[in-house]
Amino acid sequence: MPSGHELTDAEYSALADFRRTLRQFQAFSEERAADFGLTPQQHQVLLTIRGAAPRPVSIGYVAERLFVKPHSASGLIVRLETLGLIARRPSPHDGRQALLELTPKAREVLERLSAVHRDEIVRMRPTLKQLLDTIA
Repeated sequence: MPSGHELTDAEYSALADFRRTLRQFQAFSEERAADFGLTPQQHQVLLTIRGAAPRPVSIGYVAERLFVKPHSASGLIVRLETLGLIARRPSPHDGRQALLELTPKAREVLERLSAVHRDEIVRMRPTLKQLLDTIA
């Protein structure tokens, strides 16, 4: 995927800063999830289910969105069920498949967690825009 020119020192610097900024956001996200007693992957599962609305969500969909194997996604779902954050219901179209729903408790946690993430993204936006402009 050659771009037609070698990267400049400024582009290397912007790429390094961009990756650092992404990692900084990731660390922020991990800490906030932990504040709510969640692992980063558990938070991502909740966000994946909520973000798919109004489409029904299966374990396969969660696995695909998290880039994990279905059995790994299933383990995450079991732990979230144990925490009272996820409920399964049979699919009306395929009785072998379970559909996932957030519990009211999960909706409350996710709303609070997502608001803090949105605020952090808004805070980081000027930096990210500047880096992307330099890279592009």
